[in-house]
Order: sequence, then C-alpha cells, then structure tokens
Amino acid sequence: MSNAATIPENKIKQLIANISNLPTPPIVFEQIQKVINEPDTSVGDIASILSEDPAMSIKVLKLTNSAFYGLQREVDSVKHAVMIIGLEAVKNLVLSASVLNMFKADQSNKDYHETFWRHSLSTAFASRIIAKRFQGGKVFNPDPAFSAGLIHDIGKMVICCFMPNEHKQIQKQLEENPELTDYQAELALFGFNHAHIGRELTMKWKLPNRLCDAIGFHHNPVEPNESQDFAFLLSLADYVAHVATYSNNKTEPRLQPTKGVFDYFGIDVQDIDSLKANLAEEYLKADTFMRIAGIS
Repeated sequence: MSNAATIPENKIKQLIANISNLPTPPIVFEQIQKVINEPDTSVGDIASILSEDPAMSIKVLKLTNSAFYGLQREVDSVKHAVMIIGLEAVKNLVLSASVLNMFKADQSNKDYHETFWRHSLSTAFASRIIAKRFQGGKVFNPDPAFSAGLIHDIGKMVICCFMPNEHKQIQKQLEENPELTDYQAELALFGFNHAHIGRELTMKWKLPNRLCDAIGFHHNPVEPNESQDFAFLLSLADYVAHVATYSNNKTEPRLQPTKGVFDYFGIDVQDIDSLKANLAEEYLKADTFMRIAGIS
C-alpha cells in the first residue's frame, strides 16, 4: 500500500466491530493510562489503582522481580515497584501482561500460539535493545519499545482466534508458496494485512497514536505515519528476531530488511550479528513473560 490513505479503514473498522467478544485491556490499564500523564499523579495513585486488581498486581511484582530488570533486592509491594522502575515502566508492564493474558490458545492452534508469542517476545526484547543502543536511548524509551514489540503482530492473533477459516487459508497459502510473506498472503485474501488490523485494534484500545502507527506501519515505515519513527524501530526489531530464529534453526532466511530501515539506523549486516548476540542473551530473561502467556 502506498500510503496511509490507501488503507481500507472502513473495512477494517467493520471487521473489528463485528467481533463481539474481542478482548480489551483491563480497567486497571485504562485507569493508569488516564492518570499517568497528569502532572500531579503520584506513586501512591498508581499503586492504589493497581491494588484494585490483585491478579495484575501479582504479575507486575513477578515481572519487576524477574531477571528482566535484574534488581539487587526483592520488591515486595506495587508501590515499591513503581518507585524503583518508574511510572512509565509499570504502565508498560501492565499492558504487556494484559495482552499476554488476553488471547488464549485451544488445541487447534496451540502450536501457532507458542510460535507467535516466542517471536513476539523476541521482537520485544530486540526493540528494547535497539532503543537503548540508538543514540544512547535518547530517541526511543525502552519500556514502551518493549511493549510495542510484544504487540507488533497482534493483528495475527485477531485472525487466528476470531477468523479461524481465514487463518487456515493463509497458513495453506504460506505452505504452498514459501516465497510469500504472511502479510502478502493476508493482502491477497483481505486487501489489508495483520499490521493494519493491529493498528485498528490498538486505536480501539486507546493506546497512544505513536504506538498504534508503529504497529500499523512496521512493514512499511517509510510511508507517511504518526509513529515518530517508532515504526522503524519495530521493523528492525522484527527483522532481528526473525533472522535470530532462522539462524538458530540453521535455515536460510528469505526475509529481507524493510526498505530504509538500515539507512535510518546507520547499520549494516555486521551490526545485525551484534544485535542477534545481544538478543540471545536478553531472551534468557523471558521466562516470566512466557509463563504469563502459558507457554513456559
């Protein structure tokens, strides 16, 4: 698609609207998102909101105390967690834990779910690594970068869980035409792809426009969008996660970096090797996230 205007938004909106039981983030996330940018919001305010959802509070504490943050001592309260890792980090942990818990596998798609979440977590960790590296973290905040990486392909979950017949058609196309990418197969079937569905879904969830457009344009970040270059970050992270997986499986990837991404970051193939090595190390910290997703 050549630009944002060519996305068949009405068709996508109708698709999303027709899914009556589509998951939504918990009320606790909406409340945190509402107050977090208010100048007088305090640590106590966020802790109070989280206390209304004990299950989410436990998840936030588990993630805060996991290898993901590598803290020197255990955090024993949500208020302490907010003080140690910050408001933005807690908000993004709530988003990550919420999404991991929203889409559940059944016996017919269990393997697909596991592959999906492993790639999504790889992309999330890669996003965090790149955000920290790129200009010393001055451009992209690593916390929302992680969350964006985790949900960059959430449109695929919509297709898998709520459009099972179309999902089977797409998987069949990919098996019969290994040169196709998934989004090309989706475009042929729908006229739009999982990135466009993900953008519409996250807009419905009232996530920040920057994040919504990053998800919607991660396969074509050079197109006009409002991601403030976040789409470039997701595109590179997605590529690194894919090639790291391929190299681990000793399979030659057909995947190519998205147009303009290497130039934007000023990198080459040697830099990708370095990012892959970093990702392999960081992915060891994914255990707690995988347990929340039910794939440990």
